[in-house]
Amino acid sequence: MALLSCKLLGVVEGADISISTAFTGKTLVGVSRRVSSGQNNKCLAWRRKLTCRAVMESVPASKLQAQQKTAGQDRLLKVPVSNIRNFSIIAHIDHGKSTLADKLLQLTGTVETREMKEQFLDNMDLERERGITIKLQAARMRYLGQNGEPYCLNLIDTPGHVDFSYEVSRSLAACEGALLVVDASQGVEAQTLANVYMALENNLEIIPVLNKIDLPGAEPERVSQEIEEIVGLDCSEAIFCSAKEALGVHEILEAILKKIPPPQNTVEKPLRALIFDSYYDAYRGVIAYFRVVDGTVKKGDKVLFMASEKVGYMAASIRTVIDARVGDTITNSVKRAETALPGYVEVTPMVFSGLFPVDADQFTELRDALEKLQLNDASLKFEPESSSAMGFGFRCGFLGLLHMEIVQERLEREYNLNLITTAPSVVYRVNCTNGKMVECSNPSVLPEPGIRKSIEEPFVKIEMFTPKEYIGSLMELAQDRRGEFKEMKYMNENRVSIVYELPLAEMAGDFFDQLKSRSKGYASMEYSFVEYKESDLIKLDIQINGETVDPLATIVHRDKAYSIGRALTQKLKELIPRQMFKIPIQACIGTKVVASETISALRKDVLAKCYGGDISRKKKLLKKQAAGKKRMKAVGKVDVPQEAFMAVLKLEKEVI
Repeated sequence: MALLSCKLLGVVEGADISISTAFTGKTLVGVSRRVSSGQNNKCLAWRRKLTCRAVMESVPASKLQAQQKTAGQDRLLKVPVSNIRNFSIIAHIDHGKSTLADKLLQLTGTVETREMKEQFLDNMDLERERGITIKLQAARMRYLGQNGEPYCLNLIDTPGHVDFSYEVSRSLAACEGALLVVDASQGVEAQTLANVYMALENNLEIIPVLNKIDLPGAEPERVSQEIEEIVGLDCSEAIFCSAKEALGVHEILEAILKKIPPPQNTVEKPLRALIFDSYYDAYRGVIAYFRVVDGTVKKGDKVLFMASEKVGYMAASIRTVIDARVGDTITNSVKRAETALPGYVEVTPMVFSGLFPVDADQFTELRDALEKLQLNDASLKFEPESSSAMGFGFRCGFLGLLHMEIVQERLEREYNLNLITTAPSVVYRVNCTNGKMVECSNPSVLPEPGIRKSIEEPFVKIEMFTPKEYIGSLMELAQDRRGEFKEMKYMNENRVSIVYELPLAEMAGDFFDQLKSRSKGYASMEYSFVEYKESDLIKLDIQINGETVDPLATIVHRDKAYSIGRALTQKLKELIPRQMFKIPIQACIGTKVVASETISALRKDVLAKCYGGDISRKKKLLKKQAAGKKRMKAVGKVDVPQEAFMAVLKLEKEVI
């Protein structure tokens, strides 16, 4: 029924709303801001429509303002089920989701103006530094509608980057509606489509919202037509707004009340609640965010987690992180539900990387940190791994490169760990001669060439949205990454959609950075897994002084073996210190050497004591020195320094 949490969501106090953002019934009062001369005329007309409506209502603005402030303070009071609205905000990255969420919190009196700050719901420093939303955030608001009745609005703000789409899917499963926010100057982009399709799969009511109409380049009418043609949504009642200036926000609130249906009234049934998010608190244990689907829950109830069969009191005795997994069903331990809720589809990691502590004594701390972080990030997968070079660590699965980077930074910041990450890789399928199929994400455990019949790698369908002037450079980028062209279509006269199928391993490097660089930041992309396809892949081993170094092995396409092998051997030559004997560094495919470098030996001047005499004496000393170096090379061992491993792993991330 309602989105509940065992943690109070947001600030309880009301808000002092300035005259520029006050409500009077349907209208917004006295917004004064000079509009630039280059602004779109239609956008200007809509702005005037919002700001110049009749503001003379029967109830004074100050009184309505005070009522809304009181409503914000009373947001935890009960309302009828018919007055509950559960909704999410979805959009492409940087289209204004968090700004709109901030304004909704402020205008409903949930947060006081003096306590308001940008990205209010984003509670991680990492989110504020990067300006992106990483985690879904839930908030409960109380709003007085035009009919004077109080409504409970349960909001979930969602991330916009493709790597955090699992957060979006979980949010949508807990709602009846969604606000689709589209930048009025940028238009439809990759993640806009992906999020809309997820919302439609969950049968949600979608309200189109065109944001940033105050920008000089805003074209809301064009973008409305673009949404209708590409997405297929009716935009005849789309809301034009500027979250930054609080224009049209009141219309959004009223549209939520009118268009998004309330949850079904199933109070009489046994309790069933779906956990859609959770995190670990050092003092209170596991804090679970859940949606009550059937029945009721109150303080003091004894609950049962149906998946783990664990019993506890909410936010009081859930001490083990594995007890409250996302997607689990909560029911009353006395009056149990017969069946659990469907939960969520298990997410499949796309990119794998090894995480190793710099200090081996931190292995246990790393394991505990990953368990707690997995509670907060359900898409993270990990399993123990050991390496001859880096000791004990974990092989972790991520949804993308940004997800991998964020997880590493969170572990280092929140749990004070110093980590080394290996080059990202994907899961390969190896078909063996005995008919078995083996999945392999670590090159060091790849079956021997005599056992392998073929290797398959995952392919993804990638859709790039770009202005037409960058078509050539982006197609060249995809072709260089072994991409297979599928289709190209014009969304309008200026924007193009280009569809390719290419190996996921080719995207595990700097593909996204190259996409942004070649399009000057204007292009966007969205990808999804298609299937496994057979490819001419080989294992590229690195041998130092005749010994194979497993942590430096990689799986690459045969056509790129030479260039990658050459780059790795050259880098190792710079990093490995010289010894008293010559050190060969070789990149090999099986027994075939494809690239080689040699570190010359440190040479002691054995002829320094020979100030004269016969030449045979000098030859004898040189021959003795050569024999010693040969014996030293046979028994000598080269220790590759940690800095060399880290530098080579960084190089692998760039060249593979």
